[in-house]
Amino acid sequence: MGAGGPRRGVGPPDGGWGWAVLGACFVVTGFAYGFPKAVSVFFRALMRDFGAGYSDTAWVSSIMLAMLYGTGPVSSILVTRFGCRPVMLAGGLLASAGMVLASFATRLLEVYLTAGVLTGLGLALNFQPSLIMLGLYFERRRPLANGLAAAGSPVFLSVLSPLGQQLLEHFGWRGGFLLLGGLLLHCCACGAVMRPPPGPGPPPRGAGARDLAGDSAGEADAEAEGEGLRVREAPPGGRTRRRLLDVAVCADRAFVVYAVTKFLMALGLFVPAILLVNYAKDAGVPDADAAFLLSIVGFVDIVARPACGALAGLARLRPRVPYLFSLALLANGLTDLSSARARSYGALVAFCIAFGLSYGMVGALQFEVLMATVGAPRFPSALGLVLLVEAVAVLIGPPSAGRLVDALKNYEIIFYLAGSEVALAGIFMAVATNCCLRRSKDTLSGPGTEGEASDTEEAEAQGDPEPLPAPKEPGSLEALEVLSPRVGSPEPEVEAEPRPAPESV
Repeated sequence: MGAGGPRRGVGPPDGGWGWAVLGACFVVTGFAYGFPKAVSVFFRALMRDFGAGYSDTAWVSSIMLAMLYGTGPVSSILVTRFGCRPVMLAGGLLASAGMVLASFATRLLEVYLTAGVLTGLGLALNFQPSLIMLGLYFERRRPLANGLAAAGSPVFLSVLSPLGQQLLEHFGWRGGFLLLGGLLLHCCACGAVMRPPPGPGPPPRGAGARDLAGDSAGEADAEAEGEGLRVREAPPGGRTRRRLLDVAVCADRAFVVYAVTKFLMALGLFVPAILLVNYAKDAGVPDADAAFLLSIVGFVDIVARPACGALAGLARLRPRVPYLFSLALLANGLTDLSSARARSYGALVAFCIAFGLSYGMVGALQFEVLMATVGAPRFPSALGLVLLVEAVAVLIGPPSAGRLVDALKNYEIIFYLAGSEVALAGIFMAVATNCCLRRSKDTLSGPGTEGEASDTEEAEAQGDPEPLPAPKEPGSLEALEVLSPRVGSPEPEVEAEPRPAPESV
C-alpha cells in the first residue's frame, strides 16, 4: 500500500498488506477470547428452558475454552498440511455452524456438542493461524503488532456482552444464537485476508528446464515457509517431506522454560477476573457497581496492550522482552496478593486498574516472547504445544478455585493462592531465562569457539585482501604470474622465451 508495500525477498515486510493481516488478527483474537465469556449472558435462559443448574450451563463456556486451548496441536498439524488460509476458512464455517445448530437444540447435551465443541474448534482453527501469519508479516514492529492484535480481546468482550443481552431480549436465546452464528462468518473474511507473505522474485531469463524446475520447487518451499511450515531437507533424488508437528522443539531449554511459565500462569491468572463480581457483591457493593468493575478492567486492558507492545518494541527493551514479561507476571501476582483484603469500593477500583494494567501487559507480551524464543519456522508447533499445556492449567485452576470458595466461604485464600501462582511464574521465568542465557553464553565461549572467534577477528583485522593488479599485456611474464594459481608452495618460475623484435619493413 503505497510506499510501505511489501518488499520481495527481503524478509517480513513490516507493513503493506501486513496491516490488513493485523486487522484480521485483531478480529479473530477478539472472537477467540471474548466469545466464550459473552455467551454467559444466555445461561439463565438456558437454565429455564432445559431445567438445568448454573454449573451445568457454565460447561458451554468451559468446553469452548477447552477446545480453544486443547486443540492447539491439531491446529498446528492442519496449518502445516494445508496452510493458514484454508484452515481459517474452515474454522470460520465450523464456528458459525456450531452456533446455528445450537439454536435448534432440544437438549443441553446438544448445546455442548454444537456451541461448545464445534464453535470452540472453529475459533481454535482461526486463532492459531492468525498469530502465525502475524509473526510472518512483522519482525521489527512485531511487539507493537502483537499488542494491537491482543487488544481485540477486551474490545470484543466489551461489545459482545451488551450485544448478546440485546439479542436475548428481542429474539430469545435461539434467535440470539442464530444471529451470533452469522456474526462468526466474519472469521471467514479474516481467513481470506491471510495470503502468504511475498517470496523471492521470478527466475532469471535464460534458465533451462532443470533450473526452472528447481526455481519452482524453491518458490514452493518459500511459500510453504511463508505459511509457517517446517520443511525437512530433501534427500538426494527424493522429495521434501513436511514435518506436521515439530515435537523436537520440546528439547529447547528456552521453550521448556516458557511452557512451565505458562502453566503456572494459567493456574491463577484468570481466577480473580472470574470471581471479582461475586467477591464485590459479598463485600456489600451494589450489583450495578460490582458489574462495572469488570468494565474498568476492560477499559484499562484496551489501553495497556498496545502501549506495552510499543514499549517492548524499543531497541533497548526488545532483547529483554522475556524479563519484561516476567515483570508483568510478578506485578499481576503482587496485585492479587495486596488486594486480597480489599473491601471498600475505592479499594476494588484501584485493584481493577492495577490488575487491568498488568493483565494487559501479560496479554501483549505472551506470544511475542514465544515468537522470539523459537523463531518463525517452529512457531506453529510451539504454539500448539503451549496451548495444550495451558488448556490443562485452565481446566485445573478456575474450577478448583470455585470449589475452594464453596468449601471455605472465603475469597481471601483464593486471591492469595492465585497471586502466589502468577508471581511464582514471573520469578521462575526471570531466573530460568537468566540461567539459560548464561549457559548458552558459556557454551558459545568454549575453547574451540574462542579460537575460531580469534581467527575471525584476525582475518577481519587484516582488512580486505589486496586487489589484483591491473591486467598486463597478453603473453607477458607479469600476466603469467597473475593468472597462475597460488595454492600451497609457490611454483618454480618459468623462464619466458624472448620475443623476436618486429622486422622492419
